[in-house]
Amino acid sequence: MSWILATLVAAAAQTGRNAAQRRLTAELGTMGATAVRFLFGLPFAALLLAVLAGFTAIPLPGPASLGWATLGALAQVAATALMLLTMESRGFGVTTALIKTEPVTLALIGTLLLAEPLGPARMAAIATATLGVVLMSSADWRRGGWRAAGLGIAAGALFGLSAIGFRGAILALPFGASGLRAATVLALSLALQSAIMLAWLGLADRPALAGIARHWRGSLGAGALGALASLFWFLGFALTSAANVRTLALVEVVMAQLVSGRVFREGSSMRQRAGMALIVLGVAGLIVVSAR
Repeated sequence: MSWILATLVAAAAQTGRNAAQRRLTAELGTMGATAVRFLFGLPFAALLLAVLAGFTAIPLPGPASLGWATLGALAQVAATALMLLTMESRGFGVTTALIKTEPVTLALIGTLLLAEPLGPARMAAIATATLGVVLMSSADWRRGGWRAAGLGIAAGALFGLSAIGFRGAILALPFGASGLRAATVLALSLALQSAIMLAWLGLADRPALAGIARHWRGSLGAGALGALASLFWFLGFALTSAANVRTLALVEVVMAQLVSGRVFREGSSMRQRAGMALIVLGVAGLIVVSAR
């Protein structure tokens, strides 16, 4: 499978998972809804890894892979919580646009930590798509105030950092094809995140744990979509740089805008539509450059 197809599948699954998590926030609170994607995603990831273990040896993570995975896991937990906080005061589509400022973070961190220079053509594609994100977020800038906008951008930076961590963990595994590496890091990261969230909720928010048990059906759906999205994100990270994957993932902004209008009844302005056009243009440029 190409990284382009893997990324498109991941973006579609993540849009569905984010919508499911948003609905759960009112019932479970921010941290409860954050925990759902990890707690209910872990069984699916563990089952996949168990099936693969019946056919091939599983690469055991060493200190380097474990360290990268821990970085990615912690950053993703924090990013998810900030994303759900932003969604409480801003629209689903606009929040998704705000967090998609992450390619800038990825371009800088990936170059520094993973020695993955992007070159002028890829940087131009990232800049074009990011300008589209800025236009989309500015279209509704006053609705949630600067605090909400800042939270959304911070969530995007943390999602970018988590992508770097997960790609680092995948590359640090001792052996394995791309799919096997992705499945291994997926199970490892979800196990770490589930332990973190259970410890947090057990100490600070026990009612949320009871709420998760009551809403297990909706939580199961969000977890399944989350595991599917993460698997294909990780597969993309195994095949190309995190910056390439997360820039192409900006198509999620367009998907989220469709969900925003049809499911949550949130409208879009001319500026938002212009932003979407720039996002599509930037993503198309990245695909052309990567195909050379």
